[in-house]
Amino acid sequence: MMDEILIKNNILKKNIDETDITSLVFNKLFHVFGKDFCVIQESKMGFPIIWLNKNCLLQVIRLLFDAPYSYNMLFDLHGVDERCRLHRENLPKADFSVFYHLISVKHNIDFMIKVPLIKNNLILSTCTNIFPNANWYERETWEMFGIVFKNHSNLTRIIMPNTWTGHPLRKDFPARATEFKNFFLNEEREDLEMESLRFKPESWGMKRKNNDVDFMFLNLGPNHPSAHGAFRIVLQLDGENIVDCVPDIGYHHRGAEKMAERQSWHSYIPYTDRIEYLGGCINEMPYILAVEKLANISVPEKVEVIRVMLSELFRINSHLLFISTFIQDVGCMTPVFFAFTDRQKIYDLIEAITGARMHPAWFRIGGVAHDLPKGWDILLNNFLKWMPKRLKYYIDVALKNTILINRSKGIAQYSQKEALTWGVTGAGLRATGLDFDVRKWRPYSGYQNYSFEIPIGSGISDCYSRVMIKVEEIYQSLSILKQCLNNMPEGPYKADHPLTTPPPKEDTLRYIDSLINHFLQVSWGPVIPANESFQMIEATKGINSYYLISDGGTMSYRTRIRTPSFAHLQQIPSVIRGSLISDLIVYLGSIDFVMSDVDR
Repeated sequence: MMDEILIKNNILKKNIDETDITSLVFNKLFHVFGKDFCVIQESKMGFPIIWLNKNCLLQVIRLLFDAPYSYNMLFDLHGVDERCRLHRENLPKADFSVFYHLISVKHNIDFMIKVPLIKNNLILSTCTNIFPNANWYERETWEMFGIVFKNHSNLTRIIMPNTWTGHPLRKDFPARATEFKNFFLNEEREDLEMESLRFKPESWGMKRKNNDVDFMFLNLGPNHPSAHGAFRIVLQLDGENIVDCVPDIGYHHRGAEKMAERQSWHSYIPYTDRIEYLGGCINEMPYILAVEKLANISVPEKVEVIRVMLSELFRINSHLLFISTFIQDVGCMTPVFFAFTDRQKIYDLIEAITGARMHPAWFRIGGVAHDLPKGWDILLNNFLKWMPKRLKYYIDVALKNTILINRSKGIAQYSQKEALTWGVTGAGLRATGLDFDVRKWRPYSGYQNYSFEIPIGSGISDCYSRVMIKVEEIYQSLSILKQCLNNMPEGPYKADHPLTTPPPKEDTLRYIDSLINHFLQVSWGPVIPANESFQMIEATKGINSYYLISDGGTMSYRTRIRTPSFAHLQQIPSVIRGSLISDLIVYLGSIDFVMSDVDR
């Protein structure tokens, strides 16, 4: 009980501090740039948004970065095609815009800067000198929207093939394959595609030799088992030492953000499961919560508890796969087979509740698909008895093994400052000693009502500390699940709200209004009020978030998905330079990424 009081007091204190600091931020900005330097946008984002002229962008970012309340993490950066947007009241004229989402981690507050751009002048200055992790975000924004970032060191394609033409996230770019001309692959086209794949070190910013040493270049992936997916990393080697490396992503890109513009708010839910395909329902959470903010929907307490329960089951499931495959990368096979046995028990429980396994698409706008089945509590109780002793087995048999410890302790180290510089979240950041867990710092879906700890490291994140934090996180998830089991409230599994999709079946059979509402919402989709919302959650691999823009229709105008793995892979070169190839394999295993989470 005392823990809950302390948590609630901390949340209240944070809100007071946030208001005070936000006032200080604006006072400083107005003092330096004048009262009229920006337009303040009202939204449901939960933090300030300002629009400003691109000429003062870097000055504002630098001021926010250097201030005592330093906004020291560039959380996200991307673009919006504003040309077809109907509801832009009180906003500057713009054909396109670029947004910069900054976080002051110390004070747990956010700030968003937006820059309006006119079609014939899509040029901005790069901010990579302030935030190095802006590199990949700017490249993707250039690729998807055609917005040029002046003085960027390598403004080249990152997601799409080198031979691609057009900017996919522009509104005038087709969203369906049937809208394109027929595709023909002749010999000339095939030769062109093959030539574009030829590796040329110079185009990757690498030298062939230095000081009379001829470097060797090694392709790891995109189909290497240690690459953990369709991921390629090009290594510049001096013997077995890594001089430099370049991660190459995009092999798993499916256009998830583009798809959101053609699906109804409700029918997009199945896509969210597949952004990070091991997370299941946990990936539905930020999307659903962001839509509910737009629609002003409050869900019953039972819905919150059920969502937390499913999220923590998927968290354990994902962590088990990570821990066992990490051990496998270091050289031990047996734990993988044990882990799949344990994960099978979780999938049996998830299937009993949702009717599906990996991708249930079970959360709904305003609730969940249906109520809990009879016997769910027995299955969960059996799992809670089973898992702790199995987790102890992984620790005793493998994670305390001296060979594994020697292969992973002190390998691929980085500090807290470096983690924040590259936008690292999740266990990688917590291993540096910072207890930034969204479930505690920014509680959602009732997480403030649960008693659990945030495992942290000693100050330097290395391969071993990252995996051991995930082990401890499983224990904490088991504690949360036990609280869900013992405190599952009675009540409805869906909010009584007209935009909840769909309405209860018994009502559709009884009332004509509900039947019409059901028909429209299933065939057409709910009409969500025009506004913008944002929701981040503590996903399996770090912070996952959805930034939604509604233009008052049945589909999203813009859906931005910020995933943790994208940021984590960008950090690889800065961490692994000077290490051995064998260290890279251990490092990749310790990141805990899947390529669907990177490429979307």
